[in-house]
Amino acid sequence: MPNLLRKAGKDKQGQVHHITPENANWGYVGFDLHVLQAGESCAAKTGDREAILVLVEGKANIVAGGKNFGELGERLSVFEQLSPHCLYVPGGSDWSAEATTACTLAVCSAPYKGEHQMKLFDPASIQLTPRGQGTNTRYINNIAMEQDDVADSLLVTEVFTPQ
Repeated sequence: MPNLLRKAGKDKQGQVHHITPENANWGYVGFDLHVLQAGESCAAKTGDREAILVLVEGKANIVAGGKNFGELGERLSVFEQLSPHCLYVPGGSDWSAEATTACTLAVCSAPYKGEHQMKLFDPASIQLTPRGQGTNTRYINNIAMEQDDVADSLLVTEVFTPQ
């Protein structure tokens, strides 16, 4: 598992991570991380993969599959314990994001089987759940898990760990 640790390059703006099954030597999951300033944008086509866009921090105007979702995002810092704004984008779609504030956008991807449609997640439905105890306590935002049936093969969760 030597490919699990990935450090961002010297340039901490734009696409700072681009992890694919091919370049990580694993089977399914892909991950991109975009760090944008207000007015900057990023875009991609999902092709044969599905994706969940997670606004880690900041706000952005999001367009996907020809639909304008407007400005998404609420928390301006990843340390605010608010649930993120997220959008499921099925395979065969395109998406774009234009930052309206400084913004960090995570793009999680996996193979698409053609079973799910575009879905905007209501942040209120993503509940922060405690796990573990003592020094092993952490808080989980289950964004897309098996029981939610929002994606074909993609599971996405966000973890907060206390100091």
